[in-house]
Amino acid sequence: MNIEEVRTYCLNLKNTSEHFPFDDVSLVFKVENKMFLLLPLDAEEPKISVKCNPDFTEELRDRYNAVEGAYHFNKKYWNSIYLDRDMPDHEIKKWIDHSFREVIAKLPKKTREQYAE
Repeated sequence: MNIEEVRTYCLNLKNTSEHFPFDDVSLVFKVENKMFLLLPLDAEEPKISVKCNPDFTEELRDRYNAVEGAYHFNKKYWNSIYLDRDMPDHEIKKWIDHSFREVIAKLPKKTREQYAE
């Protein structure tokens, strides 16, 4: 995936919005005003940072060279995925969806119900 494909994919998720809350190169995607993905537009190597269930963070880092602990984030919950390494596009999308769902899971019950599939 490239950064434009990531952006398009994220914006197609329900109630997703994009913001630049930190600076003019750190694109953040939010659902219900909660961040689920960071896309640094100035990175030397294209990458994203996504929220992850702690049960999977280390496993993903061990499985893929593309996955590292996210810089400036709590590495227990956040991974960076390099888009041009060994993780296939369908897996990248899977972990974007996972991050989205992790954020939804922490919202109030009434809000979560709007996202029930």
